[in-house]
Amino acid sequence: MKIKRLAHIGIAVKDIQEVAKVYTELLPLQLTDTEPVGELRTGFIPVGETNLELVMSTTPEGTMSKFIAKRGEGVHHLAFEVDDLDAAVAELKAKGVPLTAEEPWRGAHGARVMFIHPKATHGVLIELCEYPEGH
Repeated sequence: MKIKRLAHIGIAVKDIQEVAKVYTELLPLQLTDTEPVGELRTGFIPVGETNLELVMSTTPEGTMSKFIAKRGEGVHHLAFEVDDLDAAVAELKAKGVPLTAEEPWRGAHGARVMFIHPKATHGVLIELCEYPEGH
């Protein structure tokens, strides 16, 4: 598996626009886009070669709503861009590493994604992502 870069740091939030103010009013950063991803809405704040990804549920029973109810707003996951997601997933499965799903799915910006279960990483949820050509 080849890790290309830290693609983003996912941050669980209740309200993307409200949290974005921390980064746009206190720091010289800007929210560049928001995008629906299933029941989630994501917002991206570029920082060099990586992004802060603000992630909120669009429903009270959504994934991020449940996470926030249990742990509060804050860092949710680290996402690493890989050169070949299928090969990375096969490698992890061969090592017996627990994943959160059987197969990759589509995430924000058209990326294919897979998460390593936090019980394998000392409590850190790790996302592996592969972006489409030209991204």
